[in-house]
Amino acid sequence: MQPGPQNAITDVPGILVGQVERVDPPYLTGTTVVHVPGTAVAGVDVRGGAPGTRETDLLAPVNSNGGVNAIVLTGGSAFGLDTAGSVMRWLEERGEGVRVGQGEYDVVPIVPTAVIFDLARGGDFKARPEPSWGADAIAAATDGPVALGNHGAGAGARARSLKGGVGSASVRLDDGTTVGALVIVNAAGSAVDADGNLYGARLGLGDEFTHLRTPVEPPPPAAPGRNLIPGPAATTGMTTGMNTVIAVVATDVPLDKAATQRMAMVAHDGLARAIDPVHTLVDGDSIFALSTRTTDEPRLSVTDPLALGQLETVYAAGARTLSRAIVHAMLNAESVQTPAGTVPSYRDAYPSAFRTD
Repeated sequence: MQPGPQNAITDVPGILVGQVERVDPPYLTGTTVVHVPGTAVAGVDVRGGAPGTRETDLLAPVNSNGGVNAIVLTGGSAFGLDTAGSVMRWLEERGEGVRVGQGEYDVVPIVPTAVIFDLARGGDFKARPEPSWGADAIAAATDGPVALGNHGAGAGARARSLKGGVGSASVRLDDGTTVGALVIVNAAGSAVDADGNLYGARLGLGDEFTHLRTPVEPPPPAAPGRNLIPGPAATTGMTTGMNTVIAVVATDVPLDKAATQRMAMVAHDGLARAIDPVHTLVDGDSIFALSTRTTDEPRLSVTDPLALGQLETVYAAGARTLSRAIVHAMLNAESVQTPAGTVPSYRDAYPSAFRTD
């Protein structure tokens, strides 16, 4: 197995990605949209204790929704959910959505959404994504390379004491099918072990991460403001974390709704391999899964014994690809200056982790 040509979720046929961000003070936030013009069967699994989501219940296999038109991953905490409305209007203007009438534009676009907490990261609590950013992001969506690091919803993301960001990766399976992942790393936990190694780097394909080695630098101190804001325990000097890792895993293998939801569930294994701890009460860790195959061939089902081998292969690939995407987010993130001080990137905190020979 090898990464796809772009080593990004856009290697999966039918997937487009667009992003917008603002990083000029006092902004440090953005929005990422995964657009599926041909629609995709979708599932979701939410395991964090503090999620912010929209339109996730309809993805359950027991509900009648047949597919989605886009997935929005955005900053702004619950305020960021407003970006989905402009994505819906953009899709409506193009006739993309569930048809509910005879008119060309009588559609209801299906746009599940998840948010990260990045409020005030740039210095102003109200400097957050505007509703129109969703439309701007989907209008910019392409099937080309995905900008990583401080882009889109990753602009204000952090991972413990380091700068987080957006990451993506893909794998081409031996049978020619493709699995991809896109992630926004904004975790209460760390992507780095006690020795300074990125947890997920051990899952690299080929020479993907062979340029990395164990660094000699000590761990950086907690970043200014970290992922924390004053909470109910402020009078005791304690704080409450506001974080979240959100992601999309996708494949061109035809999956039914239950099998797609199972893909989202297993993908959390990839999250656990690359970040420690995960699924805390102050994270909203949420993963969407997409199956983009739109042909009439039968879709794989978790109740079909003959499909189990192929399903397990796809699920394992999704989890490992998500771990690799988290590594790419950390490697491409750039240090940022905030009113509270510098939030260092992995590259700046551990320069000796990169081989020069």
